[in-house]
Amino acid sequence: MENLVNNSLLNGPMWVAFGAAIVAALAATGSGIGIGRTTSHAGGILSEKPELFGKLLVIMALPGTQGFYGFVISFLMMQNFGFIAGSPKATLGQGLAMFVLGIVIGFVEFKTAMDQAHSSLGALDLTGKRPEEGGRAILLPALVETYAILGLVVGFLFILWISSKPF
Repeated sequence: MENLVNNSLLNGPMWVAFGAAIVAALAATGSGIGIGRTTSHAGGILSEKPELFGKLLVIMALPGTQGFYGFVISFLMMQNFGFIAGSPKATLGQGLAMFVLGIVIGFVEFKTAMDQAHSSLGALDLTGKRPEEGGRAILLPALVETYAILGLVVGFLFILWISSKPF
């Protein structure tokens, strides 16, 4: 039975790895889609007003931050359970908790990247029509960023808590 637990899906480190992969994949996918939408939209504006590139660049890039947050959470999962040091250790309970956390935080980052892209489209249009409002326009998608950051912080706190409890 011990061999079955050590070499199967019943082992904790395997579930930690799944959680880390899921959070990184969902966040990166959301960011990729979001940036694809904003850059596509900005292309139309820039075809008529190429001088606005500098003002539009940050707005186009904002949905990409969630991919970075997902990477940070994935790295912290791997680090706190010994993957970086080369000797992963986690109980089955910890592994399953990390798996669920990866799904939840991954979904938060995916969804906020999509919503931020949607908000960025409005900010791009505002800046394209009224370049002097570029500073205010960036605040629209930045409001969504607040929730992506909250997802990052909650994920970090749960990783610390789960890694300290051998359940």
